[in-house]
Amino acid sequence: MATLNTFVWTGLDKSGRKNQGEVLAASQALAKAQLRMQGISAKTVRRKVRPLVSFGSKKIKSSDIALFTRQMATMMKAGVPLIQSFDIVADGLENQLMRNLVTDIKTDVAAGGGLAASLARHPKYFDDLFCSLVSSGENSGTLDVMLDRVATYKEKTESLRAKIKKAMTYPIAVMVVAIVVTGILLVKVVPTFAETFEGFGADLPDFTLLVLRISEFVQAWWFILLFAVIVASWSYSQAMLRSKQIRDRVDALSLKLPVVGGIIHDSVVARFSRTLSTTFAAGVPLVEALESTAGAAGNSVYSAAVYQIRDDVTAGTSLYQSIRSTGLFPTMLLQMTSIGEQSGALDEMLGKVADQYETLVDDAVDNLSSLMEPLVMSILGVLIGGLMIAMYLPIFMLGSVI
Repeated sequence: MATLNTFVWTGLDKSGRKNQGEVLAASQALAKAQLRMQGISAKTVRRKVRPLVSFGSKKIKSSDIALFTRQMATMMKAGVPLIQSFDIVADGLENQLMRNLVTDIKTDVAAGGGLAASLARHPKYFDDLFCSLVSSGENSGTLDVMLDRVATYKEKTESLRAKIKKAMTYPIAVMVVAIVVTGILLVKVVPTFAETFEGFGADLPDFTLLVLRISEFVQAWWFILLFAVIVASWSYSQAMLRSKQIRDRVDALSLKLPVVGGIIHDSVVARFSRTLSTTFAAGVPLVEALESTAGAAGNSVYSAAVYQIRDDVTAGTSLYQSIRSTGLFPTMLLQMTSIGEQSGALDEMLGKVADQYETLVDDAVDNLSSLMEPLVMSILGVLIGGLMIAMYLPIFMLGSVI
């Protein structure tokens, strides 16, 4: 497939008025041909040059894609033409990178490409599941309904991810601050006390001696420690990026963590149910829906299980029996799947399971946040307070002797 580039044109539109715009094409000649087909008399057609680094632009987040999908669904339901919907949405965007993305998609669609095919040209932001659902809507003539379902799916998925991220961000941020403050105390404050202690002429408490030795070690090797942390972090990120075996092992271990493992399990079940419900309701064949669901599971253990379910269903086994054979999914999901298969309302039953487990995750995250605050404060007290006690303990002992 030829690489498409964005070309900026100036000229006269169909009404004979001066205008300008952008068009997506493989070459300048094809861009001019597309403009002629649209009734535009172009005077200049130049390839758009974008800066290598956009300092004033924010990155495109998954929440931006969810908002874009909801806005497009609202426009389509209101009867606004597709191309005009793109213009309205783009005009309301503050993120320049997101606006460029919407403009590129609009230009591609205006040139005769389908919406699903245009979205597929940007796999970084629109995965196979997203494009598959949009394609189903285009083929069935229910694009507005399908966009609404995709928007609901993206919103619920983002809400779930945001709550888990929020629960983990606070304790991590506080622990980082605690480590930084402890390091500053060991490097700057403790040496000052050490100079004072040299004039005491008395034996120091063991706890104080331990802190002084730690301080001396940190002062001598802080750059090595910092370098080791940076290298370890980089190595871990590269290993997670390049090694499937390591990712699988980390995913498996994460499910065994106390408290957090339960939240991850419930969130995966919620995501599995929501994705399968959305794709099945869209008319996607069950085998294809399971394949999309495996990619959206978010955990390699469950992704492998979903692929096994897909293979069993392909071989003629019922969905209920296929899910049950994995031994990973809860009884509620199994029973609702069985009822859904028998009643012909599988998408509705799976949707109810998704709602239930999303609520469970919400409650678990709230409880975790409540528990983490006193725990983090206790750790802070032990670290900072312990250092202070170690430094003032000799002074207290000296005062009692005097």
